[in-house]
Amino acid sequence: MQLSAIVEALLIASQNPLPSEEIARLVRARVAEAEDVRVRETEEGKEPPLLPDWLTALAATSADQVARAIGELNESYQQSQRAFAVLERPKGWKLFTRIEYGDFVRQLFPGRKPERMSGPAMETLAIIAYRQPITKAAIEAVRGVACDGMIQKLLDRDLIRIGGRAELPGRPLLYETTDLFFEHFGIRSIDDLPNASELRKVKLPDPETVAPVPEAEQQLALGAIGAPAAAAGNAADETQIEA
Repeated sequence: MQLSAIVEALLIASQNPLPSEEIARLVRARVAEAEDVRVRETEEGKEPPLLPDWLTALAATSADQVARAIGELNESYQQSQRAFAVLERPKGWKLFTRIEYGDFVRQLFPGRKPERMSGPAMETLAIIAYRQPITKAAIEAVRGVACDGMIQKLLDRDLIRIGGRAELPGRPLLYETTDLFFEHFGIRSIDDLPNASELRKVKLPDPETVAPVPEAEQQLALGAIGAPAAAAGNAADETQIEA
């Protein structure tokens, strides 16, 4: 029995994503369970057969071995033109249908239509994603307009959440992205966003010294953040559908 097939069985059976470390632990636990049974039967005077070589070989299964097994699975899926693949998300690995089958899968959910976010919502989300955790005042300093409505919309869609309070006068709320954000845009971490390392280092305007500007002038404040927001939006349109 191959490790790749065992990993596949675990991913199919699990309702939740499985990290590589957890998959490796489950495999080792199965070997330990078989060894315990054999020891118990021996103590009872029985003569249990030796464990098969393929099973004992799994006793030292590591997360790296699991990752390689998943790579083998995806390669075999691609070669056989299967409609799904194993993808990694923040909480672990999970089976997803491929993008090209999305229009067919959506027929299962006729009441759910893809929703596109407005430009201001995407801009607000991009600022939060790149600079989280961040206060509302800091977001508004970048955009140059009040963001209460945009923030509430993103909260309602579960793309952002309140991550605590800043150590500033008045203890303002801090906003950060949710697990659904990563699922929606098909990324594992903030580092997977376009130009993440550079944009996270860009100095933001000081909320206390920046006066709001008209909505028409907000693009001047966005600078380099606007382009990655559009790129993230395009990525969202290609997000895989959970298998």
